[in-house]
Amino acid sequence: MVPGKQQGRDSNDWADYFARQARSCRAPALASFYAAGVPGDKRPIGDIPLMALDFETTGMDPVEHAIVSIGMVPFDLHVIRPAAGRYWVVKPPKPLREESIAFHRITHSQVEHAPPIAAILDDVLAELAGHLVVVHYRNIERPFLDAAFMAARGEHCLFPLIDTMALEARWERQGRLQRIKRFFGIRPTSIRLADSRRRYGLPHYSSHHAKLDAMATAELFQAQVARHYAPDTPVSDLWD
Repeated sequence: MVPGKQQGRDSNDWADYFARQARSCRAPALASFYAAGVPGDKRPIGDIPLMALDFETTGMDPVEHAIVSIGMVPFDLHVIRPAAGRYWVVKPPKPLREESIAFHRITHSQVEHAPPIAAILDDVLAELAGHLVVVHYRNIERPFLDAAFMAARGEHCLFPLIDTMALEARWERQGRLQRIKRFFGIRPTSIRLADSRRRYGLPHYSSHHAKLDAMATAELFQAQVARHYAPDTPVSDLWD
């Protein structure tokens, strides 16, 4: 059984899954990624190396759509290290649609000589290995990366992650006050990345650039922990 699908945020499930995959994966990069393991469920978030990850894609469906750029930035609760991060433009299997270009501003000329996703998957995994991934909206990065590995290697690439959007929803869309607002038809508070950052007094960044959005996600998570949690919060309280 895949952790996070039916069994929620159970660290033992993820640890067992990683151990099994490390033994059984045929692709060396995947085996090395899984062999790096995952944090124990009681380990404090302040002690864990983190990696903010963001994809720009041609749409929301990992089966029908494709990744066009990847950005990642390593960080912890005190320091964000953009210079140590990575950024790739990826050539999708189908020509870009105009509405996709308007959204993420990656053009035909930029992807023309870019590598296909299969050519950089090993590099992506090498960067992610040993880190706990942090994203804003969990239904993009994990399913798209898994789909890419299944298409290129015939094996799953699944991992626990922290979703800053889901964390923000805990505070802005749950509880008695939020239920009352919904009853009276009051529109829910936006938990999009830029709107969430604004609530913490974080600066505005241009959106839909994968590395900038990764850095923005890292800053948001630092602010969320500072306001709502603590460095000794167990990772199992935060991940999915």
